[in-house]
Amino acid sequence: MKINWLVRFNNRAFVIRLLLAIILPILTYFGLKFEDLTSWAGVYELFLKFLGNPYLIGLSIVSALNIVPDPTTAGLSDSSRAMTYTEPSKD
Repeated sequence: MKINWLVRFNNRAFVIRLLLAIILPILTYFGLKFEDLTSWAGVYELFLKFLGNPYLIGLSIVSALNIVPDPTTAGLSDSSRAMTYTEPSKD
């Protein structure tokens, strides 16, 4: 599986989608919204609950893995063209 991770993590849209893919299952599982996270102590407590729940960890991993494949190529790898990028393509 060849993926140009450097370019992916330089792409703001990819990073936001990855973070949401991890965070949204956690919030949904506990019946919370972003507005409910009003203190760092609450965020920390939620994080500890997340770490103590193997099902939720697996669900978040699967959710995050769903955004990794490039839908414009066959398989899981990036195209040979995408592997040559040093920054996200503008076109």
